[in-house]
Amino acid sequence: MSPGSVVVTGANRGIGLGLVQQLVKDKNIRHIIATARDVEKATDLKAIQDPRLHILPLTVTCDKSIDTFVSKVTDIVGSDGLNLLVNNAGIAVKYPTAEPNRAKLTEQLDVNTVSVVIVTQKFLPLLQKAASKVSGDNLSVSRAAVVTISSGLGSITENTTGSGPWAGLAYRMSKSAVNQFAKTLSIDLKDDHILAVNFCPGWVQTDMGGPQAALTVDQSTTELVSSFNKLDNSHNGGYFQRNLTPFQF
Repeated sequence: MSPGSVVVTGANRGIGLGLVQQLVKDKNIRHIIATARDVEKATDLKAIQDPRLHILPLTVTCDKSIDTFVSKVTDIVGSDGLNLLVNNAGIAVKYPTAEPNRAKLTEQLDVNTVSVVIVTQKFLPLLQKAASKVSGDNLSVSRAAVVTISSGLGSITENTTGSGPWAGLAYRMSKSAVNQFAKTLSIDLKDDHILAVNFCPGWVQTDMGGPQAALTVDQSTTELVSSFNKLDNSHNGGYFQRNLTPFQF
């Protein structure tokens, strides 16, 4: 079932933009709220003509920016609360194993891990409000859910290449950490009936994935949005590929 309201962070390009382009196709969604650090430069996002789309500034590493954003979202969704938060904003910092650099490591974890946690925590009252509108124990994105875009590189079990030629030590760590966050959140919010799930979008042709990647943004996000609407209690706390095939932590 479709959510009534959706927030997508980091929507000015790549997977975030692709998700918004898919979501506007769903006429059952009442509010689509997309973020960019600099709205004026979010040309492709602003080109989407849909009255349900709200484009708002958000810097996920700035608490003041988050608070202002949450306040604006509250005004938009009102007493219905927020049905779906999609934590998509992220960066990839090159971090080789043999080159210690506290600033780079901190930047990677701040954007991809710490900010995901803080943004989610700030939205909990709106998610709880939405969840309370539905009786029973069923979970879905139409009730209340937190979906975080993780990566296959966050899998500890499937790490057979280490940092690799892309110097991915810090990036791997940041995605493993948000996988733990979603699992923990799913347990902590059980009584609030809020779903928490992480997805790997695949290797996608974005600025991060590069032009040689296997999937187009449209291919990845079409499957992701379809999978979002299929989520239920059996998926809570899970880590999945874009087509809902389970990924090993």
